[in-house]
Amino acid sequence: MTQDLISDMIARLKNASQARHESTIIPYTKINLNILKIFKKEGYITDFTAETDRSLKVTLRYSGWWIKKPFFHEIKRISKPGQRVFSGYKNFATHFHSIKDGQGIAIVSTSSGVMSHFKAQKLKKGGEILCYI
Repeated sequence: MTQDLISDMIARLKNASQARHESTIIPYTKINLNILKIFKKEGYITDFTAETDRSLKVTLRYSGWWIKKPFFHEIKRISKPGQRVFSGYKNFATHFHSIKDGQGIAIVSTSSGVMSHFKAQKLKKGGEILCYI
């Protein structure tokens, strides 16, 4: 078992998506649950359910009806346990080119909880940038 559960979740989602699996199992933690809520709200996954008290079953979403194209073609962990990355609400776009163009979202852990960078900018909250899609 890894110590960095967010990186573990990201790797499982990316690998299952590239292998065109319908669903995948990830460890149940509060931060994983909050990140999955954001992914569902933004339309990157179809649904997730608590399979046991220790695991979550995530149903993946694809674009295209004939050739499935995964939504997780680029998902990256930014703030790592050895190198934390913090940003103010005005500087989110300076970290990533895809966010500057309006494509993709960053997941930010703020004092008000885990949220997308759009919501953090509206609330004028900075924080730790966990990952981006």
